[in-house]
Amino acid sequence: MLGRLPTSTLLSPPPAPPTPSIASVAAFLPSPASAVAASRPPRPPANSPQIRRAHAPEAAPGMSSSASSAEGYDSVAGGDFTEVVIVRHGETSWNAARIIQGHLDAELNDIGRQQAVAVAHRLSKEVKPAAIYSSDLKRAAETAKTIARICNLPNVVFDPALRERHIGDMQGMKFQDAATERPEAYKAFMSHKRNQQIPGGGESLDQLSERCVSCLLNIVEKHKGERVIVVSHGGTIRELYRHASPMRPVQGKIHNTSVSVILVSSITGRCIVKTVGDISHLQATGVLENAFGGDKNSA
Repeated sequence: MLGRLPTSTLLSPPPAPPTPSIASVAAFLPSPASAVAASRPPRPPANSPQIRRAHAPEAAPGMSSSASSAEGYDSVAGGDFTEVVIVRHGETSWNAARIIQGHLDAELNDIGRQQAVAVAHRLSKEVKPAAIYSSDLKRAAETAKTIARICNLPNVVFDPALRERHIGDMQGMKFQDAATERPEAYKAFMSHKRNQQIPGGGESLDQLSERCVSCLLNIVEKHKGERVIVVSHGGTIRELYRHASPMRPVQGKIHNTSVSVILVSSITGRCIVKTVGDISHLQATGVLENAFGGDKNSA
């Protein structure tokens, strides 16, 4: 019998040390990454392995649905918080086959499209966002378009800075094969050094962080005190969370179409994590327990 996946983690606001302005925060980011290069669309795998799927648990009593706006935090920073609702893209056949996607442009599978509809209906019942931003890769773009349609938003703003980490020579490979077939790239990918780039044009974690955090701060600057939705990828979301809560690493996976909510002050740059990886809206579709991505090996 399959175990039930845990509910989302709700983190209480950490103690707030003095924080720099957004401009100062950006100054401490690593050196800018090279321009994002487009990749040719991959061929989908011929056969996916047997998969195990577990249904999402009901929301725990007292759990926030992330519907509350930044108004509840007026006393913290004078109501200047932007509420950023971060959604991972829906499931792809490459997730199911445990293939490393990176910048390769895999599309959603049928389950992924159902998940996108489910998260869209969930968000449509909450406070209407001022805008929706998304990675331009197909799996994120389709998820974002579904959300925009059901939430009655006029358009999606696509930004390559919200893409997944570029994994270089490992892209398009099964993770289990990478260690033997691309040993140098695999070693770089598994390195704990954040400035370690991956052979074949891959990014370091510092480069990934620089581009996605800079994008987040730009979004916050444009939407001071508002609510926005950001659709992105497992590795990118983990880096955004790391920026928001550097002392509390993510526990477990960031599942497909999970919802995380971070409040970001447009004045001080301070972040408050409200919700991490909430999948309570996936009662019908469930989540793929053994899918690749969403954890420390996300790609």
